[in-house]
Amino acid sequence: MENQQPENKNSKMKTWFKRVGIGGLIFFTLKGIGWLFVFYFGAELFQDCSGK
Repeated sequence: MENQQPENKNSKMKTWFKRVGIGGLIFFTLKGIGWLFVFYFGAELFQDCSGK
């Protein structure tokens, strides 16, 4: 019975990935990359405004 726990967890993850699909993978990847750009260029913008 102890071996059923990881198997159950794997089946839940497989179900989630099947539901989200490749479109969800692309969406969340692009969203993450977009936030990295926002933070990077936002930090540069505030450094430029420091009056140096």
